[in-house]
Amino acid sequence: MRNLFLSAATIFGLAASSVSAADVPLIGIVNFSTCISNSKVGKKEQENMESIRKQMSSLVEETEKELREIAGKFEDTEYLDSLSPKAEEDLKTRFQALQEDLGRYQNQFYQVLQHANYQMVQKVSQSISRASEKIAKDKKLEYVINKEACFYMSPDLDVTNLVVSEMDKTFDIESKKLSENDEVPQLQAIDETMLDKAG
Repeated sequence: MRNLFLSAATIFGLAASSVSAADVPLIGIVNFSTCISNSKVGKKEQENMESIRKQMSSLVEETEKELREIAGKFEDTEYLDSLSPKAEEDLKTRFQALQEDLGRYQNQFYQVLQHANYQMVQKVSQSISRASEKIAKDKKLEYVINKEACFYMSPDLDVTNLVVSEMDKTFDIESKKLSENDEVPQLQAIDETMLDKAG
């Protein structure tokens, strides 16, 4: 009787474990930072952001350079004596305008970069989402979760490389659809839009 009870308990335990295993959702984990740094779309967006940063830095540096040059002229008494009152007034007006421009550029700098970063994250997030959906269907996963949401994950759950690979495939397909002449104006338009919004 005791052996029969143990057998029944063993069978029940095995059945329970098989049910609980079947109930556990299949999960994939994606490292968002790796997707940005390793995927083609992430690298492209980072290049665009760096280009915008350089443009804004150039505006600030050129303005600062011109301000230094004019400030040097104000310190040169011989140069100032050679100017007519009208020319000296024009120089002062130019100096004041440059100071205002510099302040505006410096204020815009942070806003433009913040907006560019937001656009980059949005675009890469959409790409990750589409790629994750494809990988989830292929591997029959119920969830694909951002690694940042996990305190711990088993390395076996990581599907980042698969997602990056799928992102790259989509990027290549979309890139082929765009001609070189169509792509450049689009990037310029984005930059100008961000500058307008920052102003």
